[in-house]
Amino acid sequence: MAKNKKKNLEQQVIESIKKDKIKFIDLNFTDIFGTLKGVTVPAERLESMIKNGKWFDGSSIKGFARIMEADMFLIPDLKTYAVWPVETNPDKRTARFICDVYNPDGTPFEGSPRNVLHNMCRKVHNLGCEFMVAPELEFFMFNDDESRIPVPCDIGGYFESSVKDVASDVRKDIMNAMASLGIKVEMAHHEVAVGQQEIGFEYGPALRTADNTVTVKNIIKSIAHNHKLVASFMPKPVYGINGSGMHTHFSLSNRKNKNTFYDSKGRYKLSSLAEHFIAGILDNVNDITAVLNPIVNSYKRLTPGYEAPVYVCWADSNRSALIRVPRISKDNPNSARAEIRSPDPSCNPYLAFSVLLAAGLDGVKKNLQAPDPAEENIYKLSQEELEDRKIHTLPGSLNEAIANMERSVLAKECLGTHLFQQYIDAKKQEWEKYRIQVTDLEREMYLKHS
Repeated sequence: MAKNKKKNLEQQVIESIKKDKIKFIDLNFTDIFGTLKGVTVPAERLESMIKNGKWFDGSSIKGFARIMEADMFLIPDLKTYAVWPVETNPDKRTARFICDVYNPDGTPFEGSPRNVLHNMCRKVHNLGCEFMVAPELEFFMFNDDESRIPVPCDIGGYFESSVKDVASDVRKDIMNAMASLGIKVEMAHHEVAVGQQEIGFEYGPALRTADNTVTVKNIIKSIAHNHKLVASFMPKPVYGINGSGMHTHFSLSNRKNKNTFYDSKGRYKLSSLAEHFIAGILDNVNDITAVLNPIVNSYKRLTPGYEAPVYVCWADSNRSALIRVPRISKDNPNSARAEIRSPDPSCNPYLAFSVLLAAGLDGVKKNLQAPDPAEENIYKLSQEELEDRKIHTLPGSLNEAIANMERSVLAKECLGTHLFQQYIDAKKQEWEKYRIQVTDLEREMYLKHS
């Protein structure tokens, strides 16, 4: 039965290639940091690639393989077929597939971020559940010039709907492109800071949502470029204004597509399973922050103020808490979910969703109890009050986050030995490169005054 389904899907895709008049095919995957990689092949090569894969040099991809272990191959996931909407020239009409990465012996490559998420999803499937997620992508758009300090593309503010929001047309182009790829947009709007935008898209299974996330980031960058703008997912590109997050909503559904986070009699109408899951994330979040907030700049955003959640606690609708519980629709129990607010858009979504799932399942396995929720504005609590409430903060730097992650059994088991060590080593190098830099601020403060 499974073979027949696969054969039918192959035939459907081959027919779509012909019907859509596709000339080229992009085979996409990501490195360990979430950077989109790919190779382009003529469309007539598709049938061969479905059968034999496409070989490439893994040693040239960050975190993949050593030079003597270079050979790997890509197999397109046929369910990810989509016509690339940004290319309008009929002679260059392009479709894309997101691919899985395999070793020469045909086994899944353990260093592939998508394979890591595959493995975590299989674990939760074995428990009879599906991990459901939805990210809210925040990003900046800047004028495409050579300025050392980036110039925001507009002077709009939160939910701006006026001539100040010149990015409105760009967002509409992005939404149209997303719709053509079958990605449903929940909402798009101007965010708080000048030049800052947000696009949220449909809630869905973690693997599909991760695929959509890397796709949408690519769309945003491509369309911004077409408008002579630069789109940036850097968490804190401009000092003194809000940074960009990737608030991530999550829940578990069972095989009947029923939301297992809902309980009409539970606290905030959440089930005990949901509270265990939340407790697991709170208990493990310091160990996975280097994945959720993976670059030096991430920690310029993770400071008190600017709506950045640094305090490890949870609450109902409280946006100063790390995890909040959005209002549950009265007539839709399936809307029960929680939202973690610390991740930022520089993360690799495959790895971010993987470690969130691992942390939540750890709470379920250990029957962890969620602490008392924090309903007040956490930003206004004194240090003494925070200590009394046993509310600690996220790591204050990438270096601290790496040290926490390196000691984490959970992170290593989730990511696998190969990817875990490659990630740690690369992030240590990144921190050291940052540490030894001499900045403009240092020269301003010390050059003439020391």
